[in-house]
Amino acid sequence: MLSDLQKEIIALKEDKNAIILAHNYQKKEIQEVADFLGDSLELCIKAKEIEDKDIVVFCGVDFMAETAYILNPDKKIIIPDIKAECPMAHMLTGEQVIEAKKRYPDAAVCLYVNSLGEAKAEADILCTSGNALKVVNSLEEDIILFGPDNNLGEYVKDDVDKEIIPIPGDGHCYVHKMFTEADIAIAREKYPGVEILIHPESDKSVQELADHVLSTGGMLSYIKNSDKDEFIIGTEIDIISRLELEVPDKTYYPLLKSAICKTMKLHTLEKLRDCLINEEPTITVPKDIAEKSLSAVERMLEASK
Repeated sequence: MLSDLQKEIIALKEDKNAIILAHNYQKKEIQEVADFLGDSLELCIKAKEIEDKDIVVFCGVDFMAETAYILNPDKKIIIPDIKAECPMAHMLTGEQVIEAKKRYPDAAVCLYVNSLGEAKAEADILCTSGNALKVVNSLEEDIILFGPDNNLGEYVKDDVDKEIIPIPGDGHCYVHKMFTEADIAIAREKYPGVEILIHPESDKSVQELADHVLSTGGMLSYIKNSDKDEFIIGTEIDIISRLELEVPDKTYYPLLKSAICKTMKLHTLEKLRDCLINEEPTITVPKDIAEKSLSAVERMLEASK
């Protein structure tokens, strides 16, 4: 049953002709009022499809809202808490990409969508954890500058016949770096026979001990189609909220209960209501950066089909 505040948000959304997009790592109460839930790729695709809404409310981190703006420069993009930044995205600047391109002039630049607009503007193509292999394989070049997540780059490197050069080389998601080999061992002992699903932003040594390495969207799809009833989930804790909403007849165990993205959790129902009332904070991207980034975003979407 929805709370009075949730009902107020839904009424405001309809009155403002707005759509609420929420990432899988949002709190359950925010997921319940969203029009669309997804991982980075799913949210990019949905953002591109929006035609009949005046306002896009993005319950995620900054780079996601920036991507929505790049795809919809004629719409108002708002975010409940402007301080919801992705620490990993800020590990790679546009200048660092430019310097890497100078060192490797024959390389293609594939950046994780978890990047700042200034870095996206220097990329040939973007990717997500769900489509990284397909995107990299779509490139003609044999040398790929890949960033900012080093673990995702390692995951890609194992399955493509190309040289992957990480930039900046130490980029990482602090949440997925929490998972350890010991966590896998403890889970195996506590839940014998239960499959462990891990995210490709986790360390390679952890990935190698899991049963499946999947994006959050990949986890949802796998679980929906699996004949198994129990799963150990190795990613940010609130993907379980979405799993319980959409596949409630199965049981989920978090690999690590403390795997919480603090900036994702900055968004609250109160902030969501207020941003709808005030139609701010707004997210914009400088015109030159947005125009340069658009081709990389669209190229990713085309390669994902």
